[in-house]
Amino acid sequence: MTYIVTDNCIKCKYMDCVEVCPVDCFYEGENMLVIHPEECIDCGVCEPECPAEAIKPDTEPGLEQWLKINTEYADKWPNIVEQGTAPADAEKFDGEEGKFEKYFSEKPGEGN
Repeated sequence: MTYIVTDNCIKCKYMDCVEVCPVDCFYEGENMLVIHPEECIDCGVCEPECPAEAIKPDTEPGLEQWLKINTEYADKWPNIVEQGTAPADAEKFDGEEGKFEKYFSEKPGEGN
């Protein structure tokens, strides 16, 4: 098992999860984060830190697409180890349906 970031992170990108990760396995895209599944040690400390409830164990049904997305983009995006500032309009997008199709960006974030 590993933890993965799902679509509710898109355009929310709160980043509360980043600094609690003991193995620095978060990677930053332009408008979301992902977890590197091979680096994650399954400790689970990040899951309750996410205000958007976007972090899930990959054992939950229906998350296969998100395991692939986390794996792919963790290899492309820069590592992030310090919490940044969430977008000013993050709350507006929290819980919105269909965020991947509407807003997902393949562009990398800045990392740190």
